[in-house]
Amino acid sequence: MKEPESFDLQEPKIRKEEILAVKDKYFHPGNIAIVTGAASGIGRAAAIALSVNRLTVVGMDVDEKGGQQTTKLAEELGGKVIFIKTDLTKDEELEQSVRQTAQQGKIKFLANIAGIQHIDPIENFPMQMYDLMQKIMLRAPFYLSQLCIPHMKASEDGTGAVGNMSSIHGHIVTRNKPVYNIVKFGLRGLAQSIAAEGEGKIRGFSVSVGFVKTPLALKQIPEQAKQRGITPEEVVKNVMMGKSQIKEMMSPVEVANLFVIGFSFLGKYLIGGDLLFDGGVVKTY
Repeated sequence: MKEPESFDLQEPKIRKEEILAVKDKYFHPGNIAIVTGAASGIGRAAAIALSVNRLTVVGMDVDEKGGQQTTKLAEELGGKVIFIKTDLTKDEELEQSVRQTAQQGKIKFLANIAGIQHIDPIENFPMQMYDLMQKIMLRAPFYLSQLCIPHMKASEDGTGAVGNMSSIHGHIVTRNKPVYNIVKFGLRGLAQSIAAEGEGKIRGFSVSVGFVKTPLALKQIPEQAKQRGITPEEVVKNVMMGKSQIKEMMSPVEVANLFVIGFSFLGKYLIGGDLLFDGGVVKTY
């Protein structure tokens, strides 16, 4: 019997027919969307999806090899992604990357997606890792927003949008992920703060999902199966997706499509809101 797609431990390929295509007056090559974490996973999918929607995308990541692969994949699907190697923990690199980006067109959209994970209880959590996660996942999004919003205000109609990759962990918390929980709640707060100051022209929003078929999540499955003495299929269905009413992990492109919605005219009233696509975990368990 063929296994359900949800138990495939490979990251799915991004196919053009799976990308939401939106005709939007701001979706053209003269406008730029910055996407962090663009070298893999959700960041890669978002960069490709936005580029297929005719935006010029600047992908930022510390992983140069992965970033160049994203550029190649986007080109194969008819999009354009310019990769700029950027260490999100260094202010001077963020400043330089935004300056380089502004030379390519009008900065119109910012997708703060980059993230890392560390699992430990509060009493054992390494403060060095706390600082690193805060810098990458909360400080960098704040500073990039600060750097990009003036460009948005100077762009066509003075409009723009910042989308932050939150999580179900920006709504509820799980044990032993204290800093991940904190930064994901913080990203929702940042989105709402941007929206509060944006006067309906500069929008801030967040995207919250559960487990996604990214390398970060998929590589945990075999180890969890071994530790628990269960099959990889049982890890996905009963552990990762245990509280979800849909027992299948999302694909990166499904999450990327939420950023397409949020940045397009379909998100006109998405001002400080959160796109919660979680299979019912937060609201129904």
